[in-house]
Amino acid sequence: MTPAIPGALRPDLAVIADHVEPGARVLDIGCGDGELLAALTAKGCDARGLELDAANVAACVGRGLSVMQGDADTDLAYYPDKSVDYAILSQTLQTTRRPDLVIENLLRIAPRGFVSFPNFAHWRVRTSLLLGGRMPVTKLIPVAWYETPNIHHLTIADFRDLLAARGIRAERAWFFTNGRASHQVMANLTAEHAVFLVSRD
Repeated sequence: MTPAIPGALRPDLAVIADHVEPGARVLDIGCGDGELLAALTAKGCDARGLELDAANVAACVGRGLSVMQGDADTDLAYYPDKSVDYAILSQTLQTTRRPDLVIENLLRIAPRGFVSFPNFAHWRVRTSLLLGGRMPVTKLIPVAWYETPNIHHLTIADFRDLLAARGIRAERAWFFTNGRASHQVMANLTAEHAVFLVSRD
């Protein structure tokens, strides 16, 4: 069964899909319902997924996508070194128990990786905490603190610090606000969402 060609992708997924070369071997970690996998497969990539949620795995398989059920915190250790060209963590890093170790595995199994995440330093989040004293509910964080899968609330500055500490290079970065590309300047304050292309120095 050939996966159906997807419609419009979420902005972060569109950036990733646009920058992965046709024919590349890709592992999408935390692939959800397979939206990005379908787009990559449609452009000729050998795209496979790893997903924790059984319902999402079933949805992917139902779309003809190659997805295994697994946990990024434990199961990436079983993938061989440099087994794919790109490894992707889209809206997944902040849900893992040890994001630092997941990033290490990401760049062990692939020379380059895409990482996207919500920026918890966005000014609306800061304002909500300052004025309301509560964890915010926003478009990118649409559920209450007790329902969210996010267990590590990172910022763009935090992520850059992690890369520097681990000797990882940010080749490129893209930032989004309200679903549209936003400026690099003061991104830690103004961007709701970030996408990084990373590699080893």
